[in-house]
Formats: sequence, C-alpha cells, structure tokens
Amino acid sequence: MNVRFSAHEIRDLLIAWIALGIAFTLFLQPELVQSLIQPGGGASPGTFIRALGISLLTAGVGFLLHELAHKVMAIRFGQIAEFRADYGMLFLAIVSALAGFLFAAPGAVYHRGMATKRENGLIALAGPVTNVALGAVFFPIWLLAPENTFVNLVGHLGVQINFLLAGFNMLPWGPLDGKKVQSWSTIVFVGTFVPLLLLAVYALLFMPFPRF
Repeated sequence: MNVRFSAHEIRDLLIAWIALGIAFTLFLQPELVQSLIQPGGGASPGTFIRALGISLLTAGVGFLLHELAHKVMAIRFGQIAEFRADYGMLFLAIVSALAGFLFAAPGAVYHRGMATKRENGLIALAGPVTNVALGAVFFPIWLLAPENTFVNLVGHLGVQINFLLAGFNMLPWGPLDGKKVQSWSTIVFVGTFVPLLLLAVYALLFMPFPRF
C-alpha cells in the first residue's frame, strides 16, 4: 500500500492542526479570551503556550488521525484519497471558541474510485475506531501521571476528546461516519455504535474538561 501526501495536502493538514489547537485552547481556557480582549488581564503567555501544546497533542492529533485513517483505508481499497481543509469551518471553530462554545469540522478526506458498500462502510468506520485506539493509548497516561501536570492533562484530554469524537462520528446522521456504516451493515453499526456511544457519554458526564 503506497500512501503519499501532496504538498497541498500537507499544507492543509498543518493549517487544520494549528487552527484546531488554537480553537480548543481558547475554548478550554476562557481566561485567554479575556487576555485577547483586555491586554494585561487573564492568563499569561506561558499559560497560552502550555494550553496550546496540550490542545495540539490531543484534540489536534485526534481530529487529524481520524481523517488520515479514512485516507489509509480508502487507499487500501484502491481509492484515490486526499485530505482537504475547510478554511471556512476552521475560521468558524476559532470564532465559536471565542464566543464560549465550540463547533469544529476541520475538513475531510475525499476519495474516489470503485468501492462496494462494505468498503465504504469500512472506510467510514476507520475514523472512529482510530479515536478509540488513541483514547486507549492516552488512558494509562492520564491514570499514571501526577495530577495536574502537563503529562496528566495531555492524558486526560486525549482520552476525553477521542472518546467524544468516536461516539459523535458514529451517529447515523447526514455526512457522519455512522450513516455510512449503517448503510453497509446494521449489525456492524449497532455493534460499534452502542459501545462507542457509552464511551462518549462517559467522557462527557464523568470527565469534566480539564483546566490548564
């Protein structure tokens, strides 16, 4: 399997990664918004850098590896696939974070070629499954690192964001992955949607968003 990245795609991936990191930083650290509006107030530059690092390593990585999983699976099935950032949605993510809520849709992997319903379903499923795997990787980091340290916060947010992404993207609605999986196989959809939804509920209700 030959996975290649064009210069355009690499640029889009980097821009999406940075924009998502900034959006999540502003959303999770409201004091930074105050600093932007009123210089000298709110959080310090050091706090911003720390929060941005955490967001890039967790939310940014979770979103982008989700999309790259779609790309790798599509190429495995003989598709031509490439990520394209949605600059309008990235701008909206930052603006919404400044307003106190977050709507993030950084872009998508577009693929073309002959594909069966099963192959399209597996391409869609690759994203949420990757997020669950990432959440599992971050879980021991969260549990074992000393509380409120940089590493602990990376682990905490890494688990939370990836479990939420997995559950949300498995909803059987519109352009989300769950709709494509359901169109392929109801049995596979139910077997994955239920546990991923439970993980998302756990992350939302029993893991308060960390403060940096």
